[in-house]
Amino acid sequence: MSLYLPIGAPDMTLDSERLNSLLVETLGKLGQRNNVLILPPDQTRFHSRAGDLTRFAWQHYGDKLKAILPALGTHAPMNEGQLQYMFGNVPFDLFHVHNWRTDIETLGEVPVEYIHQQSEGLLNYAWPAQVNKLISRGNFDLILSIGQVVPHEVIGMANYNKNVLVGTGGREGINRSHYLGAVYGMERILGRADNPVRNVLNYASDHFLKHLPIIYVHTVVRRTETGELAVCGLFIGDDIECFHKAAELSLQVNFEIVPEPLKKAVVYLDPHEFHSTWLGNKAVYRTRMALADDAELIILAPGVREFGEDKIIDKLIRKYGYRGTPNTLHAVESDPELANDLSAAAHLIHGSSEGRFHITWCPGHLSKDEVEGVGYGSGDLASMLERYNPQTLVHGVNQVGDEEIFFIANPGLGLWAHKSRL
Repeated sequence: MSLYLPIGAPDMTLDSERLNSLLVETLGKLGQRNNVLILPPDQTRFHSRAGDLTRFAWQHYGDKLKAILPALGTHAPMNEGQLQYMFGNVPFDLFHVHNWRTDIETLGEVPVEYIHQQSEGLLNYAWPAQVNKLISRGNFDLILSIGQVVPHEVIGMANYNKNVLVGTGGREGINRSHYLGAVYGMERILGRADNPVRNVLNYASDHFLKHLPIIYVHTVVRRTETGELAVCGLFIGDDIECFHKAAELSLQVNFEIVPEPLKKAVVYLDPHEFHSTWLGNKAVYRTRMALADDAELIILAPGVREFGEDKIIDKLIRKYGYRGTPNTLHAVESDPELANDLSAAAHLIHGSSEGRFHITWCPGHLSKDEVEGVGYGSGDLASMLERYNPQTLVHGVNQVGDEEIFFIANPGLGLWAHKSRL
């Protein structure tokens, strides 16, 4: 068990040249590798710099890099335009598509008793440790799992074994892990490296992944004083120490404590990254602990055209909407279809304000009736963009006319909270 590279500080900036040299130097310490697989995130984690790191690894290994499997989880496959935007000139034929419903193998099960204990008695099911068959059957001598450690709504802090067991996981594993996080409580998990969902994945790692040659490459990304994004940490290793060091730094640079609960927040969703509420509800997850009771959250989403990335999940979102935990739990009990897609149920819980604050969605490609049909308020995107121009607003507090708003340019890069909710 090794930590090959721990480098990072809140005020550090690692440019592309430095990232390349650090990665290549570290890969050299691993010795000769002839059959390499890379597991990067998809375009929804573009700012992780995983695309650049994947390209650097490809340049280093050449034809010894046999495959790249984006850790899609339940997301839609990347098209060629998205691949080129994120990974540059890496050949398209290296990329494989993960299908979370069909392409998986179950390596073992976390027992019912452990899930029952971690859920504080709320759940009684085993958890299958599932991975894409390419990982388990590809006979790779190196698997590079690349991604950003940042606060996350389902698992507290993103990445480490989540990239493998959820990002390339199967239907039951994804469903049951998401539902565990939802019933345990998002606000008890967000920003915490240790929590019940992570404990389940760690159990699975310790029991079912040890035979695989997985090396984790974690970035931490901060926002500079000028509002630009910079990598401030790179952590490479094969065990949990690598993740914990990245998580410690992430909490320093990605966790923002607001002095007073926010009465009005405006969040912008980059159309290159966000095209569904399934993805875009990070605007809800990452701000909810900063919002005052009866606050207003406005989400500017020019690229959003659907609710779910998956057609079945999209249908379930349209059917049940984001109407709070009690309604969703009742629907799970009464509808076998929703009970069969627990990640959808978890998402419905996560995306609800639970009646505490107001959410106004302004999507580019969904109608007013569609938005209001799932329980949100609807706003006209054009007029909202005119009033709240993302190009002129600064991160944080802005005065717009006679109102004060808190602006967030990308909710995926942080977590906002007031101390009363910690």
